[in-house]
Amino acid sequence: MKLASEVGIAEKIRRMNQRVRWQDPLLVNKNIDQTKFVFDDGKASEQEFSFLVVGDSGSGSHTSHNPQRQVAELMLPHHDECRFMLHTGDVIYLVGSSEYYPQNFIQPYREFLVSCERYKNIAYDKMTFKLPILPVPGNHDYYDLPIFWSIVSLGTMPIRRLLKSKLDLDVGWHGSRAGDAYAKAFIDYLKAFNSEEQLIQHLDNHYDAKTDSGYCLRYEPGKFTRLPNRYYTFRYGNIDFFALDSNTFNDPLPIPKTSEGVIQRQDLEQHLQELEQQKEQIVARISQLDPSNANEAEELDDLHGRLTQIDEMAFDIEKQLAPKHRSATDTEQLEWFASKLVESWQNKEVRGRVVFFHHPPYVTEATKWQQAQTLAVRKRLREVFNKVGVQVNSLRKDRPIVDLVLNGHAHCLEYLQTQDTGYGDSGINWIVCGGSGFSLRRQRPEGNDLMEKFDGQQRLVASSRLFVGRNGQASQKRRPYSCLRIDVLAGETPKFVVRPMITEWHQRQWNKYEMAPFVVG
Repeated sequence: MKLASEVGIAEKIRRMNQRVRWQDPLLVNKNIDQTKFVFDDGKASEQEFSFLVVGDSGSGSHTSHNPQRQVAELMLPHHDECRFMLHTGDVIYLVGSSEYYPQNFIQPYREFLVSCERYKNIAYDKMTFKLPILPVPGNHDYYDLPIFWSIVSLGTMPIRRLLKSKLDLDVGWHGSRAGDAYAKAFIDYLKAFNSEEQLIQHLDNHYDAKTDSGYCLRYEPGKFTRLPNRYYTFRYGNIDFFALDSNTFNDPLPIPKTSEGVIQRQDLEQHLQELEQQKEQIVARISQLDPSNANEAEELDDLHGRLTQIDEMAFDIEKQLAPKHRSATDTEQLEWFASKLVESWQNKEVRGRVVFFHHPPYVTEATKWQQAQTLAVRKRLREVFNKVGVQVNSLRKDRPIVDLVLNGHAHCLEYLQTQDTGYGDSGINWIVCGGSGFSLRRQRPEGNDLMEKFDGQQRLVASSRLFVGRNGQASQKRRPYSCLRIDVLAGETPKFVVRPMITEWHQRQWNKYEMAPFVVG
């Protein structure tokens, strides 16, 4: 029995478009760009600035320890020195339910909100940020609860809350409603306006920023902090930031109809059966554990994380085994991204480009590095970068298409560099920041170098320069949760000083420290 369900890509797109009234005639007639905002904090023209990065933070229920507030406290000393926080997705575990925003977002990040002293009274759909938190949706932010678990969860909720026991799966009783909770929390939810007059007044008040693509939303820290869409762009310090929704272009590629494809399908079916057996064994073990026992409580946390991990792996396999391949890739978003990248390169004022989205195309975390969704995102981004490269090659002067890519999804902190892949994603710096709250994962035993098959030959495509994730065994097991501060330096070609910050759970104690910074770009 699955702990989560998920609507298809076409349905995700349709519902999100409804929420922002995508291409509504009223917005079109007002020449409003629904994918851009102007960052109005009075400092956006300064070339040197700093920002924070977290990901996979909505930590869920922890019996023995809860890292999310610990990670938030790492960032608090940097609050006044940083301009914003990028969030790489999975804001709320396990199924993005609005019920868990107070516990898993507002409470740990309260100092970043207006009226933080009264944070218990802040509704999840009424948040205003003092220090902007700019997220992209993760897969858990789109998840829902299967009807069986909805009934079970609702029926057992009183006793689960009373006992705070191993029964508590931290799922609420309805899930995200296909991303609706995320949209109401962070996006300008234009669907909520009941009359045209109300909508016009709202647009006049908040979409008055003039750009080269028309009018757009004005983002004002402390006053109005809503995003225009699920994917968007903004400029800060003459650097263009691009936020993507990778949940709508991560559909696995179809299994080839060849003898090799038949073997691949059989292997996947067998692996799926093995995962179901592992889940049954984990559930049986959970039933034997006592959450009031410190050692067993830690094991209980690990097993809850393992259940979620197995579900994600099963989702990936089931999508590959679907009877008909669903060609629902979000081509509109990818074409938008390609077009905006070209415009960015053609604008002489822009000195750099940062992209952030949830699913990492390159990663060595044990459960994600060879998933079909990982490879699908890699392929589709390559197509975009190749297309852009053809149009801007004379402007690049050996620079990569983008300067830095930030991802989550893999529960670790990792820094990778692509080699000569033969595509437009060569020579790019990739940082995975997905270890900010939920159960951490280990690095794959195969090591730091990612190989890929081209014309039957294996070739090095990326190398991991840093990996911070779960390590050690038994009493020596370490859980280093992480976030980043990134300092952007002035200059025609930007340099990024990356400062990893760690809070480690080891032998039932927290230890905070900063790792040595490194420079990319």
